[in-house]
Amino acid sequence: MALTVAIQMDPIEPVDINADSTFALALEARRRGHELYHYLPNQLSFRDRKVTARARPLDVRYELGNHASLGQSEVLDLSTVDVVLMRQDPPFDMSYITATHVLEHIHPDTLVVNDPFHVRNAPEKLFVTHFEGVMPPTLITNDRDEILAFRDEFKDLILKPLFGNGGAGVFHIKPDDENLTALMEMFTESFREPIIVQRYEPKVREGDKRIILVDGVAVGGINRIPAAGEARANMHVGARPVKCELTARDREICEIIGPALKERGQIFVGIDVIGDYLTEINVTSPTGIQELGRFDDISVEAMLWDAIESKL
Repeated sequence: MALTVAIQMDPIEPVDINADSTFALALEARRRGHELYHYLPNQLSFRDRKVTARARPLDVRYELGNHASLGQSEVLDLSTVDVVLMRQDPPFDMSYITATHVLEHIHPDTLVVNDPFHVRNAPEKLFVTHFEGVMPPTLITNDRDEILAFRDEFKDLILKPLFGNGGAGVFHIKPDDENLTALMEMFTESFREPIIVQRYEPKVREGDKRIILVDGVAVGGINRIPAAGEARANMHVGARPVKCELTARDREICEIIGPALKERGQIFVGIDVIGDYLTEINVTSPTGIQELGRFDDISVEAMLWDAIESKL
């Protein structure tokens, strides 16, 4: 089955071919004989009920420093392609949300991965609140008194922006930390959205597990160990990925959320689990498939393309 695939992503030239999940997906697509196009999010257009992109033919290869070749740009009618991979990095801002509205005009006749309607309605730190018994104690508010009361109850806290990504703006507030009020003022000045406040989970020192689900089914996970002196377990801020096995609790969480992901067309999802608690459901541009492939000797990208092709 030869498909035409358009990849909506950030520039492909600087990606790390040993870590980037979109590159792995593109490489697997080429192995299968699929025709690829690349375009930037700001090259997406909507006119007279037609969705187009100023795209360039793309070829990829696993060759450091020479991993991508791009042809001449052309206006591509996205209703004529088989698949659009929406893979640009967050932030989940109005630009991202607008792109989901535009792509909704072609889905599902053109399969958009992940389903743009449900991506828009599944912000990573909010979607998780729809599942009972999986989150640590969590407060979402701008109300100062509510935050102070939450601190009185749980003492040790994590504060983070509701629509942040990559660990940016995440703070660990210890019981004796005097910066909480100043941080609340900073958040209020920097963001119009509420703050998310969670009970600090000490098990983060043992790792923040990234589990990959393909079409609602868990296929494996990696553990990300925070760097010394760091409360965040994001790899780009120094966390170390290590091999791990999924626990019974991990699988229970995946079984709770998996059917909802499949029903909503969320084919490629990465969730974050600390100890026994689910903290985020990442549907916008999940990562981690290359690390998982190396640790478990599996091809998550092949599983993803099998799932995509089965829907066509």
